[in-house]
Parts: sequence; structure tokens; C-alpha cells
Amino acid sequence: MGAYSLKVDPSGWNWIGALADTGWAVSNTIIPLHLTRALADEAKALHEADRLSRAGIGRADDHAVMSSVRWDKTRWMTRESEVQAAYLDVMDSLRLALNEALFLGLFSYEAHYAVYEPGGFYKRHFDAFKGTRNRVLSTVFYLNDDWRAEDGGTLDIFADEASEVPITSIAPEAGTMAIFLSEEIPHEVRSTVRQRYSVAGWFRVNDRQTAPGLQVVTGLSGVPIV
Repeated sequence: MGAYSLKVDPSGWNWIGALADTGWAVSNTIIPLHLTRALADEAKALHEADRLSRAGIGRADDHAVMSSVRWDKTRWMTRESEVQAAYLDVMDSLRLALNEALFLGLFSYEAHYAVYEPGGFYKRHFDAFKGTRNRVLSTVFYLNDDWRAEDGGTLDIFADEASEVPITSIAPEAGTMAIFLSEEIPHEVRSTVRQRYSVAGWFRVNDRQTAPGLQVVTGLSGVPIV
């Protein structure tokens, strides 16, 4: 067992009912503090070593870097890093818990580090790529200590594409994880004043057309976000 091997207790994830009710939730209990710090240290080291790449939108032939839409740098996670493997293990435990509670049929998870340098942003968008429907749930886990309101960089979640005012603005404070439906929740990263580190990820299914819908088992609906 490595230094970051973890035993995860899904019973503490009492935000799942809120996810079923609204399509989004926020939790501060999923990733333990020592792993949060290790992820932050690694993300900063990779950034300082210039090992992150400018992010674009779309995939394959549709992929393009569009500075008017988003301005951030990313690096995909692999199991070659012990710290990244530990994070992916926790998220796989989360995948199993979500499948048991909400019957989502989640099959896999992918994630990357993301850094928004001062001035970085990502305009309002959905996380499902054009022409595909297999990203079901998005996750964003934050790695920034002592974040202040004047630092900007909030994740704003909107009720729909036409809404001008977000229903919530999530500060990118270390230990906070946002989870939301990839195809249904429009969201935006506001311009940041300081370096902003996070891990963005997506739970996937093999075939979104035939995957079960978001369903909640009796007793979970209405559980408060923590």
C-alpha cells in the first residue's frame, strides 16, 4: 500500500440527495486533507515546470484553442503518479456510491489538473462535447488555500442558458468539490486575479442513450448539502 492509499467511507457523502434534487451539489468531505495538500503541491510543481498545456474546446477534429472562450492550462491525470492514483481511487469509490444511490450506470472517470493564471476564465458552457452523450457527471475539486472574494475565480452555476444571475457562486477554496450534471447545468469560471488550481473530472457511461436516468432511492431526497 502506498503512502496515499485510502479507505473511503461513502456513508459520509450526504450531499447525494441534493444532487438528485437539483442536478448539482457541493461537498467538503470527499477528499481528505492530506491528499488535498499533496494534489495542490503536485499541481503547482507541474505548472512551475511548464508541464501543463493550453486547453481548448471540443475533441479530435473539432478541438481548437479559443482564447475568447477559455483561458486555462491542463494536464490529464494518470496512475503513473502516486498522488493522482490515490485521487482516482477515491473518485472510483464515489462512482460506485453514486451508482448504488442514483442508478446512473457510471462506467469510468477521467480527470485533469487545471490552472487558471491571473486573468484566466471560461465562459458559460456545458461539459458534454458536441456529438457525444457519455459524460454524465462533472466534478471540480479545488486546491487553493485562503481564497478571498476579491480573488475572483468563482464557479458560477446557472439555472438555464437564459439566466443572467447564477443560482450559486462557488469559491475555489481547497477541499471544496462541485458536482453537477454535465449536459444540463450551464456554468462559468469567472476571471481570476491569482493563480487558481483545481482538478476537473467527468464520470462517463458507455452509451448515454441507454444509460439509466438520474433516480434517487427513497429517503435520500432533500438531504442537505455539506
